[in-house]
Amino acid sequence: MGPPLGPTPPLPSKNFTLKDSTGKAWTLHDQKSKLLVVAFLTTECPMCNEYLPTLGDVSRKYAEKGVSVIGIVPDADTTAGQLAAHAKEYKIPFSLLRDPDQVAVSSLSPKLTPEVIVLDEKFMVRYRGRIDDKYSARLKPKTIVTRNDLACAIDEILAGNPVSVAETKAFGCPIASHDSKKLPADGSVTFHKDVEPLLQKHCQFCHRTGQVGPFELTSFKSTAKWAELCLEEVKAKRMPPWKPAENPLLAGERTLPVEAMKLLEKWVAQGMPEGDPKDAPAPIKFNDNWTLGEPDLILESRGNMIIAATGPDLFQVQVFPTNFSEDKYIVAMEVRPGNPRVVHHTVNFIDTIGSARKAQAEAEAKNSADEPDHGPGYPVKLGVGFLVSPANYLGGWAPGMLPKKLPEGVGQRLSKGADICVQFHYHRTGKQETDRSRIGLYFAKKPVGQSFYMLPPAGMFWKIPAGAKDHKVDTSWRLNDDVTVYRLVPHMHLIGKDIELLMTPPNGKEVSLIRIPEWDYNWQEQYELKEPLKLSKGTILRVRATYDNSADNPLNPSSPPRSVMLGEHTTNEMCFVFLGIASTRVLPPLLLPEW
Repeated sequence: MGPPLGPTPPLPSKNFTLKDSTGKAWTLHDQKSKLLVVAFLTTECPMCNEYLPTLGDVSRKYAEKGVSVIGIVPDADTTAGQLAAHAKEYKIPFSLLRDPDQVAVSSLSPKLTPEVIVLDEKFMVRYRGRIDDKYSARLKPKTIVTRNDLACAIDEILAGNPVSVAETKAFGCPIASHDSKKLPADGSVTFHKDVEPLLQKHCQFCHRTGQVGPFELTSFKSTAKWAELCLEEVKAKRMPPWKPAENPLLAGERTLPVEAMKLLEKWVAQGMPEGDPKDAPAPIKFNDNWTLGEPDLILESRGNMIIAATGPDLFQVQVFPTNFSEDKYIVAMEVRPGNPRVVHHTVNFIDTIGSARKAQAEAEAKNSADEPDHGPGYPVKLGVGFLVSPANYLGGWAPGMLPKKLPEGVGQRLSKGADICVQFHYHRTGKQETDRSRIGLYFAKKPVGQSFYMLPPAGMFWKIPAGAKDHKVDTSWRLNDDVTVYRLVPHMHLIGKDIELLMTPPNGKEVSLIRIPEWDYNWQEQYELKEPLKLSKGTILRVRATYDNSADNPLNPSSPPRSVMLGEHTTNEMCFVFLGIASTRVLPPLLLPEW
């Protein structure tokens, strides 16, 4: 008997040949680089596009050291022309190859885009996984990048050392196989008859050309490509984006009904058959004009806002002077993004003392066209740069939110000479973007008998200790007057976990008005009530919240964690659930502490 057999030595990656956007052939085993970085990408995945500048930097930095970068797009629907246009639009310095038959996928076994694989000169896999640790989950960026995995692997290999971390978990969009059947079986769920109507109702407002959704869901081919990812997102209740727990009081709910989710699940399980196009519903004609008709006043950004390709998300406050010589009363406000691809959400307020105008002037005096981000306004981290009176908050806007006019006789005072200010949350796309947004204001046409205010019941704390994983805040307030509630606006910063507002009427039982079980600063918005809610004097408003200031929280802005104080800045925290109320008082009603 011979010696025991050892483990089978690894084999070089299987050879394959692909073509670039010009039709030129590219064969794996013909490459002569010391190292080859193979990046699996798609043109529609937002995470892929965000990483294109990083991959471009790797390509330029390591070229003289014998390292090459190649991008492979395993999508049969992406044409050579689209690939060439994408490379030009994003200024990609390395070649992109089409893999319509997924032969490269078969050889190298990636699961996601973006996923990178590093091959040595013998075409042995030395590293596979993520580019860096920017994301803790799909589309969930961390506040701090602590490890550049791809660059570390390249440096270690070039130094002749083993790769210390040879495989990491990548996050992104799953690579869809091309074996879906398109012919329906008897009784099966089909796209045109069953799935397309639910997409029109729940998805297409954002997932269509020019809107914030990263890919379209307006055709069979596009939907089939992304169906498995869509199913995963809706089952996890991440899409459609709707953060509150189930609540019969709130209007505009964007959750997908259980029946619709089961229909989508059945369609995917049956192979995503297209069905008969004659069964398709008529296309929706979306209203991309002003929702409530022509506003009484349209204010436009003073210039173009330039958003750089890379970096953390940008928060920019822009000031819109009104220059009125008399007071007005606002009954509705609508934000119209100039570039819906990058405007993630807004926070809106009135400035009556000129603080925002001063901050804007100081920032623009230092502003330069050479800066990666430049344009009207001033940058902030989390707040607006100063404390705003609750009476001057105008709420917020997020994609899919439709403005609603206050009832006749109710309005929010806009003092003469005051400025409308908007904090824009800009999301980066991997290439330089331009935005020039507008806002529309609607004014009361009849006398206003009730003033609209934002009442600010707060969860009180002074400090969240470093390392505290479940720091609880619980504060109650007593209302000193009768009011009518129209909207609710929860607000925390980065390390918030959950927040809830509860209400106990005099001699009544406590009920929850709104609860956000998984707080996400990037999806904060205002929530309108289906019907106005009357609260009597003596009502108790209770704010409960939890914070995670531990090292396990990927959104913690400090590493290692530091104690977090109450305040406006990035390293501070807040805890409010603002109530949009109407009151006959000249000044806002008071909240008295219920200790």
